[in-house]
Amino acid sequence: MELRTLRYFVMVADELHFGRAAERLHIAQPAVSRQIARLERELGVRLFDRTPRRVGLTAAGHRVLDAAREALAAADRVRVVAREQAGVLRIGTGTGQFTARLERGIDALREQAPAFDVVLVDLPPAARLNALRQGELDLALVRGVRAAPGVRVLPSWTEPLFAVVSARHAAAGRAAVGVAELAGGPLRAAPDPAVVTALQEAGVAVVPARGAATVQDTIVEVGSDPRSWTVLAADQVAEIRSTRVRAIPLDPRTTVTGSVAVPDDLPRPCAAAHRAAFGD
Repeated sequence: MELRTLRYFVMVADELHFGRAAERLHIAQPAVSRQIARLERELGVRLFDRTPRRVGLTAAGHRVLDAAREALAAADRVRVVAREQAGVLRIGTGTGQFTARLERGIDALREQAPAFDVVLVDLPPAARLNALRQGELDLALVRGVRAAPGVRVLPSWTEPLFAVVSARHAAAGRAAVGVAELAGGPLRAAPDPAVVTALQEAGVAVVPARGAATVQDTIVEVGSDPRSWTVLAADQVAEIRSTRVRAIPLDPRTTVTGSVAVPDDLPRPCAAAHRAAFGD
């Protein structure tokens, strides 16, 4: 009997619908049905009453469900203990991003469990989530991601967006600026696509010019061109050290949501601790 099969059974029992369970598991419905049929053969009992209109647990199904939840919880505890014993927390991030948030979060986690090492892994947002799915990361920080297959995305903070312009830009001395006032110059898109998405969702039509490889490179390009501009989240603005650019709040105020992403099978208390550590 495989843990995967028990997870499929618990998901169907929670949804009481094979199609919805398959969607949440990100697999095809026939695969779920086959695994449930296999589990029923192994156990020698019928777990679900199925009709064209509804799916319900049998009396045996209710008993097996309690035991399956206990088995999965025990397996989760084994994983957590193994990770703790390994003493390494692998965090997915982006080059030059989340620095202050990472420092605060790691300090907060060390107050609860001081004996672990941290490995920061710089990856683009999509690769970050894929590495998390593959078990190559323990958690990741992302912006603008609402959901992703195979991982749990926990909204944890909200950041205002800032226009960043050259110190020689006509708007450099403004207290706030509208994107429409900047649209005459090329928008240098920073590597994080969540910022552009946030602008588009706010009703701002922007067409990014060629994007630089890193946030730091984008800032250098903007500082060298009095017409170009970019948009960065507050955490990114806090990392700017250049005197050749100015960060100006957007008018109207526009925000982007940041999240802690964790493996889908991470126990909820652990996920909540990660969210609290890195959130606001």
